Amino acid sequence: MSTWRIDHTGRKPKLHDPVLIEGLPGIGNVGKVAVDFIIDEVKAVKCLEITSSVFPNAVFVTEENVVELPKVELYYKKRGGKERDLLLMAGDVQPIDEDCSYAFSEKILELAAAWGAREILTLGGIGLSQIPKHPKVYCTGNSPALIKEYTALHAKNQLYGVVGPIIGVSGLLLGLAERKKIKAAALLAETFGHPMYLGVKGAKEILKILNKSLHLKIHTNKLEGEIKEIESQMLRRSEDLKMISGKGAKALKGKGDVNYIG
Repeated sequence: MSTWRIDHTGRKPKLHDPVLIEGLPGIGNVGKVAVDFIIDEVKAVKCLEITSSVFPNAVFVTEENVVELPKVELYYKKRGGKERDLLLMAGDVQPIDEDCSYAFSEKILELAAAWGAREILTLGGIGLSQIPKHPKVYCTGNSPALIKEYTALHAKNQLYGVVGPIIGVSGLLLGLAERKKIKAAALLAETFGHPMYLGVKGAKEILKILNKSLHLKIHTNKLEGEIKEIESQMLRRSEDLKMISGKGAKALKGKGDVNYIG
């Protein structure tokens, strides 16, 4: 039986119509790169940490030569005025199997509702057989109105027959949120489908759209300037997780040469 431990940090703030943005590891780590960058740029505050027996059964050794459990963290940013506040979900791992992924997604939706979130955005990558020079961003979700909002910002919505199932938390949050009457959409950027490739360009394209939709006012050009440090940290964690699982990332193939994994 899986166990969850949720450690809160400080007092729970009162948030104004927050939107939850999820960016956990996936193909190209596109979502993780984007959310980690937002957290740093807006100076978001950590509010809770989740550890669980459904995460890989190992610990990471940090640069300080101490160990830490695999975890998922939730951050918030109060912005004032009429701007919506942010809830940002980041982490090094996803749950290790299907049942655990469902249970974890349900837990996240409970937390989102408790914080007053009525909208969820999940971020991820669409794996191609070659490195895209100009990555496109696609949008899907459980709300036609929300999809229309993002296609107006130049995200594409012609995914049917091009992209296979959206696997993992990035996909399940969309489907399960509909049952709870929460609007949810995914922004998926093209990237190279190699397990050791870091989709920084795709993350940058997603950030451009989020800048417009949520008025984040972050400087996306800084992302490429930090690429070496980001690559070093993430590739080290990816190698560690591959050693734990004994296998690399898997991709489900749809029509053509486009794949997606959550």
